[in-house]
Amino acid sequence: MDGLVNWMVDALKGINPIVIVIIISLMPILELRGGLIAATLLKVPFLTALPVCIIANFLPIPFILLFIKAIFKWMRRFEKIGRIADKLEKKALSKKDQIEKYEFWGLVLFVGIPLPGTGAWTGSLIAALLDVDFKKAVGAVILGILLAAVIVSIFSYGILGNLLS
Repeated sequence: MDGLVNWMVDALKGINPIVIVIIISLMPILELRGGLIAATLLKVPFLTALPVCIIANFLPIPFILLFIKAIFKWMRRFEKIGRIADKLEKKALSKKDQIEKYEFWGLVLFVGIPLPGTGAWTGSLIAALLDVDFKKAVGAVILGILLAAVIVSIFSYGILGNLLS
């Protein structure tokens, strides 16, 4: 992930560092984790970076929960992009066991523990495909994002070091 974040930071050079952190935090795969790494590279103060990354990571979540099934249905009307929808759905549902088994807390941990293939985007996609109640899914994703923020902050900014710089 660090390499992709470095590439994004370099590609967006010349743009306000906060805007770069927002863009990275909005993106699937990178999300809050990538945003906090970018913030450290760009020397954005922790107390500025943290809320920016949390809010930017959350922004697409309600749209994913509400509209992804309709978007996939529309995509399937076209052979080539329909295959993309099928692939995304298959990949997301391959990770559904954690969420189905532990329900709300499974979704919180899936979103919050920074492992490859997890995060708010994938967790929201799985929740939508499993028809998890919208309010329950939003609450779990928010808690998961906050958990990820704590974990990634510890590694990105250090436990005792530059937390308030």
